[in-house]
Amino acid sequence: MTEYLPKPEHKFTFGLWTVGNTGRDPFGEPTRAKKSPVEIVHLLAEVGAWGVNFHDDDLIPINATPSERATIIKDFKKALADTGLVVPMATTNLFGDPIFKDGAFTSNDPKVRAYALQKVMTNIDLGVELGAKVYVFWGGREGTETDASKDPITSTKRMREAMNYLCEYVKDQKYDLKFALEAKPNEPRGDIYNATTGHMLGFIATLDHPEMVGVNPEVAHEHMAGLNFTHNVAQALDAGKLFHIDLNDQSFGRFDQDYRFGMVNQKAAFFLVKLLEDNKYDGSRHFDAHAYRTEDYEGVKNFARGCMRTYLILKEKAARWNADKEIQGILAEVNADDGSMNKFMGKYSTDKAKALKQQVFDRPAIAARGLDYERLDQLTVEILLGVR
Repeated sequence: MTEYLPKPEHKFTFGLWTVGNTGRDPFGEPTRAKKSPVEIVHLLAEVGAWGVNFHDDDLIPINATPSERATIIKDFKKALADTGLVVPMATTNLFGDPIFKDGAFTSNDPKVRAYALQKVMTNIDLGVELGAKVYVFWGGREGTETDASKDPITSTKRMREAMNYLCEYVKDQKYDLKFALEAKPNEPRGDIYNATTGHMLGFIATLDHPEMVGVNPEVAHEHMAGLNFTHNVAQALDAGKLFHIDLNDQSFGRFDQDYRFGMVNQKAAFFLVKLLEDNKYDGSRHFDAHAYRTEDYEGVKNFARGCMRTYLILKEKAARWNADKEIQGILAEVNADDGSMNKFMGKYSTDKAKALKQQVFDRPAIAARGLDYERLDQLTVEILLGVR
């Protein structure tokens, strides 16, 4: 029986805020005691993770004194050295403190916008010091409850100005760092700007240094909007913009649940893993999820192990799907190409267009062809159910 044990080459990571989540929700107080960053690093090492990511406030309290900050960083570095864990990604909490109640980069108050830039630059310095190569931006408060409060074009311009500023800061400091933007349609704001990965890709194209900026799609955030996450990740991959990814699970149309990866929709998780593995995605597989509120810390460990184990099981299933002769036979048949259309297709030319306009197509015959997708999908289900 396959062990499905995580290895460093799998690049499985968790945030301090994930396994460190205390079980608190909007309707109930914490069900687990708070753990220190050092304790969380050792917990992640115990379950076999490769890396740990952090918000600035996860690691260092927002009101910490310089001496407290120095001690926390020293202890955190020692924990990393003792366990061998790495820090591939860092991010800034621009949503928790009351100062960000109306956003950070899109706030109507210029003092808030300036403070947000200061907060990010300070943590970029720390992230780079700890080894991070990717810096994620999630605009959790960058939105509105009433559109009477902000002009969306002005807000987009403010976001663009902030990202351009921070790109220049990274270049000025000569850091080896790239940015990844994370979309979400709503929650905690009524509506959040740049609500999907597609929105983010469009926004990135308007920046001064688009080559420095990619996306960090999250399963739950796209499923909240009823979207096909695999399609959005494929678009990011095709654009060369998948700089990071957040793996979890989510029922469609619900609040942000952050469930264990593969917990809700195994078929969607399967096609996502298959997409990443088939395209040799080389970045972190970051689990931005939380254990159930019912769990103690042994349950949290089971949650973390479950995220990684499910990914590895689905990776094996994807390899089996790719090797299945009947599946590949169906795909070969539906993608069959006798070359007769080559003279019309490919790069445009005037002659090709003229010839194509004259081509006669037998529409009824073409439309009558069955594609056997029912069989193809059933075979996929049987692989997932372990009977094939």
